[in-house]
Amino acid sequence: MSDTLTALVLGLLEGLTEFIPVSSTGHLLLAGHFLGFESAGKTFEVVIQLGAVLAILGVYAAKISRTIAGLPSDPEARRFAGSILLAFLPAVVVGVLAHDFIKDVLFESPRLIATMLIAGGVVLLVVDRLPLSPRYHDADRFPLWMAFGIGVVQCLAMIPGVSRSGATIVGALAFGADKRSAAEFSFFLSMPTMAAAFTYDLWKNRDVLDWSALGEIAVGFAAALVTAVLVVNWLLGYVSRHGYALFGWWRIIVGATVLAALSLGY
Repeated sequence: MSDTLTALVLGLLEGLTEFIPVSSTGHLLLAGHFLGFESAGKTFEVVIQLGAVLAILGVYAAKISRTIAGLPSDPEARRFAGSILLAFLPAVVVGVLAHDFIKDVLFESPRLIATMLIAGGVVLLVVDRLPLSPRYHDADRFPLWMAFGIGVVQCLAMIPGVSRSGATIVGALAFGADKRSAAEFSFFLSMPTMAAAFTYDLWKNRDVLDWSALGEIAVGFAAALVTAVLVVNWLLGYVSRHGYALFGWWRIIVGATVLAALSLGY
């Protein structure tokens, strides 16, 4: 497979999986392992994640603009912004303290990633079938304690294969959100979380970043941006009608397939 085609495949994979609860990082790392793809300083992986960040910013541009404009005078806007920042804080602390261990140890274990995919799939299937009674139906109005709890749960996603969106969605459901608002809060929380992760990764790897393959990086970035926009627009309607079982089964199938391939020496 040519480098450009590989970049296109990985960009599509990033955009398709970033906002659904299947672990985009896990899928990218596993795909890179089996395709023999690796970029110095993870330049490619870091930059194409920016495409997904821009996608969510584009989809919610009007909402973000209204919130920012309302901060000086609107208590609801301040409360919503505060809940997102509160949910974001635990990831800042854990991410800074454990960054090197996560990147140098956990990211280098395809078997761990596959195992986490399976475990997360089982959790999604179980939670999706629980007779939960949602108390919160608007992602803008989650209580502050609930936002912080979702942020704590999000930290589990630093283990590759767990899934940032999966962890935050399951956390929100467990705290009383309905399926649609759980997904939407996950979208909002992804903005500061992914932007911070992108900036921190770029800074930490600034001495080893490889920009020699700008063409492939641009292809992956564009593919991630376009597909992420499509996924975000589709996901809320889908989970409102069908829940999260599809993603649970997908995780289990991918994880089991990868473990089988690894056992055969691939």
